[in-house]
Amino acid sequence: MELVVNGTKRELAAETVADVLRLLGLSGRPVMVEADGQVLKIEQWETTPVVPGMKLELVHFVAGG
Repeated sequence: MELVVNGTKRELAAETVADVLRLLGLSGRPVMVEADGQVLKIEQWETTPVVPGMKLELVHFVAGG
């Protein structure tokens, strides 16, 4: 299905927000997720379904100096 991830349309075969994170290689990393303007708690990722056209903003943290 087509989702908008960080402003870019992407075709992803996902059913939940957690699926999106797995497909993008962000599973297990510190990530902040906003779905259609609502910040989601980590406990909500597995149970929040994604729908066509949903807008996701994903912020992940990287270390470096």
